[in-house]
Amino acid sequence: MSLDLSVDRSSPVPLYFQLSQQLEAAIEHGALTPGSLLGNEIELAARLGLSRPTVRQAIQSLVDKGLLVRRRGVGTQVVHSQVKRPLELSSLYDDLEAAGQRPATKVLVNTVVPASAEVAAALGVAEGGDVHRVERLRLAHGEPMAYLSNHLPGGLLDLDTAQLEATGLYRLMRAAGITLHSARQSIGARAATAAEAERLTEDEGAPLLTMQRTTFDDTGRAVEFGDHIYRPSRYSFEFQLLVRP
Repeated sequence: MSLDLSVDRSSPVPLYFQLSQQLEAAIEHGALTPGSLLGNEIELAARLGLSRPTVRQAIQSLVDKGLLVRRRGVGTQVVHSQVKRPLELSSLYDDLEAAGQRPATKVLVNTVVPASAEVAAALGVAEGGDVHRVERLRLAHGEPMAYLSNHLPGGLLDLDTAQLEATGLYRLMRAAGITLHSARQSIGARAATAAEAERLTEDEGAPLLTMQRTTFDDTGRAVEFGDHIYRPSRYSFEFQLLVRP
């Protein structure tokens, strides 16, 4: 590992936190890529003039965040960087590509179903009317990141499974001439069910991020209702907050 690391002993920020922040930034910016070995704790401690417990604490904080993993016989290895999604009308597929991840998709459901009361209200269609339902598992670097459930008004566009596995839903909508304009979105958290835990390789009851979104085109028509769950160790939402004048 050839990184420009340093610590400021005059700073009130704990030394382990200074080191962990620098390592996390190196992972986020691609200086430490997935699969990279971090190096020996003893050598890192000697190089920075730190104690081994301090270095161990810094590394453990990144292990706890899911950015590093300790492998017996291998050492401490970079797993991935967390995707930080800005709150704007973008697709997970595009966000993953922008973050330097390698997105992949498994389509588990692609069919037409009767609209439930919730879906009908979100899309502005008749309850029991035909809507298109798509369920996908989104992966990055071969690891599950999110489970995506989407409903679209019936007849809006043809959704081919092979295309859904090759690219993002929003790209297919734009290619079909649909101009996405705005969305209404809510974000929450809850415990994983047994089925969700199995899909996302988490423990049953593990915390998950949730997101519901209704997307509208430039005519004001609802074109998609999404109900998604994310692994918080791999994914977060970023907000920009402004003070009202």
